[in-house]
Amino acid sequence: MAEMTFENHEPHHIVWDWNGTLLDDNHANLAAVNAVCASFGRAPVELDYWRSIFRRPLIPCYEELLGRPLTEEDWALAEELYHTSYVELLSTCGLAPGVPDVLHDWSDQGRTQSLLSMAGHDHLVPLIDERGLTSHFTRIDGRRFDTRQDSKAEHLVHHLRNQALDPSGVVLIGDIDDDARAAREARVRPILVASGLMSRERLEATGALVVDTPAEAVTAALSLN
Repeated sequence: MAEMTFENHEPHHIVWDWNGTLLDDNHANLAAVNAVCASFGRAPVELDYWRSIFRRPLIPCYEELLGRPLTEEDWALAEELYHTSYVELLSTCGLAPGVPDVLHDWSDQGRTQSLLSMAGHDHLVPLIDERGLTSHFTRIDGRRFDTRQDSKAEHLVHHLRNQALDPSGVVLIGDIDDDARAAREARVRPILVASGLMSRERLEATGALVVDTPAEAVTAALSLN
């Protein structure tokens, strides 16, 4: 895919993703995926394989993983298994390297930041607060409604609108191709970190700037104009 182009405006606001971006939770994600695999009679998978197929919408992704179509009941079971296993490991998930220092670095420039995740809103908000990060953000949104495409795009539009933010001065930092898709549809600039749930090759195919860490993402954002 060709590199994305945007109007040149110095960014003043970052919208951060949570899982795989600010939170280092790949091991919990993989364990939860393998809990689903075990229940459906599929052998466990390695992280590199999961990073090669993970995508939104989630149902087709899991159908590929499990090698079978999923009924509504199947999907409800898969979601419950995943959530239960993931929550059991949440206490073992630390912040990504450089966090929260990178949040301070951005705000020290007189700029603002918020957080938007596809995790359920009521699940997400306490996690941010428990880690002492709430005060860094002007707004925190988890998934508050379902969308047909199971994408962050519509959520991002609402997130920006609720803060009266001009998209031309916003950067979204995430870890999967759907973050780049959402940014493109909302007309904000994406920066993707290659430490989450997608391989660097897949991230680079979006045309977005790809870096290794949140700290590098902030450095890149500060250089934009």
